[in-house]
Amino acid sequence: MAKQQREFESFEEFWPYYVAMHSKAATRWVHLTGTLTGLTVSAYGLVKRRRRLMLGLPVIGYGTAWPAHFWIEGNNPATFGHPLWSLRGDAKMITTMLAGRDHELAETAAKWLAEHGDD
Repeated sequence: MAKQQREFESFEEFWPYYVAMHSKAATRWVHLTGTLTGLTVSAYGLVKRRRRLMLGLPVIGYGTAWPAHFWIEGNNPATFGHPLWSLRGDAKMITTMLAGRDHELAETAAKWLAEHGDD
């Protein structure tokens, strides 16, 4: 039987869950690498007016992030149930990492998982 999708009232309520779905550092780093690579390819495509390269962000970003959930994290991407909040969460997670605060994400994930477990 498939797990029921979680419901959230706000992004602030969703954020700790999103981070918990990225509890392993390797998952977060795959997201960061895929997103920044995809963003670079898309920007290059925009500058060079090469439409196919403009798809770099969604193709490379999701193409690296989703397998990380299955193979590293062992869960389903939060994008499947909450696409817009997940996009916002990804941006917040990456900016937090680029600011050198990955440890805060690990703490947020550990706290949420300790409180909610596998529910």
